[in-house]
Amino acid sequence: MAYMEVLLREDVDNLGHRGQVVRVRVGYGRNYLLPQGLAIEATPGNKRMIVEQRRVLEKREARERAAAEGEANRLNGIELVFERRAGEHGILYGSVTSMDIVAALKKEGYEIERRRIGLREAIKEIGDYDVVIKLHREVNPTVKVLVRREGAPEEAAQAQEGAEAAAGSAGAGPVEESSESLAASKEETGETQD
Repeated sequence: MAYMEVLLREDVDNLGHRGQVVRVRVGYGRNYLLPQGLAIEATPGNKRMIVEQRRVLEKREARERAAAEGEANRLNGIELVFERRAGEHGILYGSVTSMDIVAALKKEGYEIERRRIGLREAIKEIGDYDVVIKLHREVNPTVKVLVRREGAPEEAAQAQEGAEAAAGSAGAGPVEESSESLAASKEETGETQD
C-alpha cells in the first residue's frame, strides 16, 4: 500500500491535531484531506514553514480555545425539544439527526457546524439524550436533546381528564347503590334471575 505524509491544517478526528505530520494512505490524502483543506503535503518547505509559524498557531489555538470555552458556558444548559410521530412502543417514524440539532441550535442563536455534533447515529426512539458538541479538542459541552411524541402534552392532559371523569362517575358508592336498587326493584316486580 502506498502512503504519504501530510501536515494537518485542522484537527481531524481519529487522525491528529493541527500542525502534526501524519502518515496516511495516498487515496485518503489526495481525495479527502487535501481537497477539503484539512491538510497540505508534508514537503521539507512546508515543514519549515510550520516550524516558523508555530508561535502564530499557538496564539491562534489559545484564542480559539477561549472562544470555545465561552460558547461552551452558554451551551451547557440548553435543552432542545423535538416532537416526532412515533409508534406505540416509542419508535420514531423517521429520526432526529445532527442536521436537526444544528437547525434547532440555529433557532436558539448558535452557529455550529454539523460535523461538530457528536451524534454517532440518528436518534430513533423517544427519550432524553445527552449530545456532545465538539467545539475544540479540549472543550466539549453537552446539550440535552428531548425527543417527545408529537402531541404528547395534549394526549397526557386528555388522558388525565378522562381518568378524573371516570373516577368521578365510577365511584364505589353510586355503583353499589345502583346494583342494590336494581335488586330491590326486581324483587318488587317479582322478576327472578334464570
